[in-house]
Amino acid sequence: MTNQTNKINRMPVFSHTITDFWREQFLTGNLLYTDEFFTVAINPDLDEDSRVMVLETSDGRVMTVLTPALANKVGLSQQQDLSESIFRQKLNEAGVTLHGADYLFYFSEADMNVMLQENLEGDLRRLTEEDEVVFSEFESSASEQDLDDAYVELDHWVVFGSFEQNRLVCAASMYPWKAGSQIADLGVLTLTSFRGKGHARKVVRSICKYANGQGFEPQYRCQLDNHASTALAKAAGFTLFGKWEVISPDSID
Repeated sequence: MTNQTNKINRMPVFSHTITDFWREQFLTGNLLYTDEFFTVAINPDLDEDSRVMVLETSDGRVMTVLTPALANKVGLSQQQDLSESIFRQKLNEAGVTLHGADYLFYFSEADMNVMLQENLEGDLRRLTEEDEVVFSEFESSASEQDLDDAYVELDHWVVFGSFEQNRLVCAASMYPWKAGSQIADLGVLTLTSFRGKGHARKVVRSICKYANGQGFEPQYRCQLDNHASTALAKAAGFTLFGKWEVISPDSID
């Protein structure tokens, strides 16, 4: 038990908006198994594209949730002594595959308070539908891959941009992530030749200040192997909350 005890790290203090949202996602329904490190819940109300989810928070705890149909398919029962490795093995044996994990980043309460007090320098502003020509030129200067990865759209809930000599060189957009939640998901894109100049950090912090003022908690997601995006999250002041996985669209269940 000594090794397991050492696995639990101290979790930064995040807003209740964030922690309550994820508790609701993973602890609603019938709690099939729980110990200090691992939890399995059964929830019949999960959406089709999230009928099994896994969340490993940065303190080392792992929570899972799945529908009753999937629980039956993978052979989970109330009496079993479970662990994350056993759970994943059962998913694998039943042909249930998970999509590649995303990192979830949020501002800690302390870092959010610091950001709200700062004044950012630079040619930064909110973008509107009146910036359609400027934004179109920005998109035409980016690769299709970058556009797909960033998912920055002018018609999202809120959009901010950074300019050099009246040219839009970096943009970030947000949209409310899940119905009923006060979490806004963030995408950001800097044109290749303007990277490394601090544009993305400033745009991200600007749009996050705006979102906070509207009552939303900013969320930054990226895949585990996207090292540049992970570095930007940390440079912008985000703290790692955890790793989140959902069922793959290609799963054969």
